[in-house]
Amino acid sequence: MSHTVLISVLGSDKVGLVAALTGRLYDMGANLGDTSFAVLGTGFEFTSVVELPSDVTADHAAADLAAVPLLNGADITVREFHHQTTHDDSGRVTHRIRVEGGDQPGLVARLSEVFIEFGANIVRMNSEKVPGSHGDRYVTIYNVSIPDGAVNKCLATVDNTAQQMQMGCDWVSV
Repeated sequence: MSHTVLISVLGSDKVGLVAALTGRLYDMGANLGDTSFAVLGTGFEFTSVVELPSDVTADHAAADLAAVPLLNGADITVREFHHQTTHDDSGRVTHRIRVEGGDQPGLVARLSEVFIEFGANIVRMNSEKVPGSHGDRYVTIYNVSIPDGAVNKCLATVDNTAQQMQMGCDWVSV
């Protein structure tokens, strides 16, 4: 019987990391569930909910990943995952919202608070500072689950909030 773990890896970014990580996990007989990879500055973060065969312990998986040459010096954590591995309705992305403009303190917090008012759940979020010819731009992409009855009001409020912060905002239904 298998068991489910959460694998988190943080280290220096290098070409080939995803292939090296997922290849080693495949060799262990692992089955990946929800997984994310991001370059963060000059580092990276990989996180995955993984189903491991019963004979592969969390400690064994961590040691096996630590032996991957591209992960030399990376912080590797493997621990049991005690949550459901499938999403309920609030984990289903209904809209992708992009907000872009100048960076300012509290930007992500202020925009994120809008979703609470409408019972919308942030399923994934990505923010990054993007260099440009007229200065840096801050781009945040929210993948959200907005309840059917709140879509129009929620999107209008997000747009209004972004405009108050001199930010552009657009979205698509997914």
